[in-house]
Amino acid sequence: MNDWLHNLPLAWMALTVFGATYLITAAICIIVAALADPRRGRAFKAISPGMLPPLGILFALFVAFTAAQVWADTDRANTAVIREASALRTVMILSAVFPGEPEAQLRRLVRRHIEDTTTQEWPMMSRHTASLSAVPQQLAEAIRVSLALTPSSPGQEIAQRGIDKALEDALDARRQRVTVSLTQVNLAKWSCLIVQAVCMLVAIAMVHSDNWGALAISSVLFASGVAVSIFLILAHDRPFAGEISVSPEPLLQVMPESPAR
Repeated sequence: MNDWLHNLPLAWMALTVFGATYLITAAICIIVAALADPRRGRAFKAISPGMLPPLGILFALFVAFTAAQVWADTDRANTAVIREASALRTVMILSAVFPGEPEAQLRRLVRRHIEDTTTQEWPMMSRHTASLSAVPQQLAEAIRVSLALTPSSPGQEIAQRGIDKALEDALDARRQRVTVSLTQVNLAKWSCLIVQAVCMLVAIAMVHSDNWGALAISSVLFASGVAVSIFLILAHDRPFAGEISVSPEPLLQVMPESPAR
């Protein structure tokens, strides 16, 4: 799916999905009705209505299979952001054990990392252009500052190890966050889902080709279910894109205050 569709407001996304689904459904019904002459009509009516439930079950399985990936990716994205925020909070708490310039430097680096993440990296993740090749300079510098600390007490030694561990966790969580931002439902899954829906609509049209009322009602009902399923998956397809997306709020909540404040 194109970026413009993922970034549409939910109302416009729903309108686009439902409109396209109903247009395809209408086209299928018109084509089948036009082909339902006396000879083909007998062939259409010979199709057993009993094949509709298996086709519907297959479509439901495709939806469940696709949705499972979407929900898992969203959970992984939320977990990565919360884990990164928690690690950075730990760095700020433990940096107080080293008052003066080391504490101020660590807090400044954490703040700059959060600012760069929310203002630069987040839009890149929503556009699927974030990359693991770019090393977060602030976190790398914070690790160097932590390693250069000279503990003068057992408490500071414990705090230094805790800072090192928290920075490693933040780096790992950031890697997971960027990795998840690159995931989406691939073309093969979308194709299978749409083809199965079209097959179901064609079968409904053939079974009810001699009854326009039943054809219209059955087709609209199933098309609505198809549109709802596609809209729900599409709205959550990219964890960091669209109105329903993972927010950087957990990171912003742990951002240290600027020196001016």
